[in-house]
Amino acid sequence: MLEQRLFAYHFLNGGPDPVETALDAYRNTDGGYGHALEPDLRGPVSQPLHIAHALRILDAVGRCGGQRVERVCRYLTSVSTPDGALPAVTPAQRGYPTAPFLPVVDAPPSELLATGPVVGLLHRNEVWHAWLFRATDFCWQAVESLQVSHPYEIRAALTFLDSVPDRPRAQATADRLGRLVRERRLAVLDPADLAAFPVAPGYAPGEHHFPHDYARTPDSLARAWFTDDEMARSLDHLAAEQQEDGGWPIRWRPWAPSTTLEARPMVTIEALRTLRAYGRGVG
Repeated sequence: MLEQRLFAYHFLNGGPDPVETALDAYRNTDGGYGHALEPDLRGPVSQPLHIAHALRILDAVGRCGGQRVERVCRYLTSVSTPDGALPAVTPAQRGYPTAPFLPVVDAPPSELLATGPVVGLLHRNEVWHAWLFRATDFCWQAVESLQVSHPYEIRAALTFLDSVPDRPRAQATADRLGRLVRERRLAVLDPADLAAFPVAPGYAPGEHHFPHDYARTPDSLARAWFTDDEMARSLDHLAAEQQEDGGWPIRWRPWAPSTTLEARPMVTIEALRTLRAYGRGVG
């Protein structure tokens, strides 16, 4: 239902109210979100990764503010690590089905993967809350110290850098990350030669990332990492991935049939929005 309402908002002139109503079904009394909003975390309990997903939706429909975000920030404060950042998964997840690549531990560490997108989206919407100060400092330290990374961590860093207020610092840091992505071949620059670009350790076979995965819109800092020809080939590849049923496939490792069914509408909307952002027709 949530993805149906999002599709209507983005492509059928639908309003934001139905999207927010559908999202509210996943909201908990602690201010967080649960109930498999992020399909790889099952069960009712709130988790930071669910928060990141919820904020992306609220940002997309222009509703990332007000009391709903105040409640979110109170939840973030309650689950933060001692350094003020977020773990990917809190121990509350124990006992519920969870993707094997998201371990549940008693004292989970701070993760840029979880903190970067949340901090970036809050800054993008000019949210100011006490939680943001230390979390922003954590993100700067984590991003500026990256020497070896992987695509999902780079994407989390980009969500932070694309919106953090200190633009000169963000630009300089993004330039360095772009060099790292190219040197480490973390983006497939020629989809016709996939073998030349290794899959990151621990990723599923064939789980490549392309320029459009980093630069989802032309105004992203990551757009400068790639030439016009590289971006055009990437978008051609994205368009060609559409399947006979109209949707796009997931590329990460599936671990349960239901999670694949739930994730495909998400990646389909994301693919369509990326193509439209670059002026490609979406029908």
